[in-house]
Amino acid sequence: MSTSNNSAVGLNWILTLVSIVALVALLMFKPEWCWVAFPFVGTYMAKAFDVI
Repeated sequence: MSTSNNSAVGLNWILTLVSIVALVALLMFKPEWCWVAFPFVGTYMAKAFDVI
């Protein structure tokens, strides 16, 4: 496995965690807008698991 792939996976995990934090913040403060964060959480999690 190459180093660039490892850093891309690490970046995708960081973006997944940031997306989850944004989702929780939206659920706490503006629950009607929580659907905006769902695609980011799903996409970056799938990329972190190297599914897509």
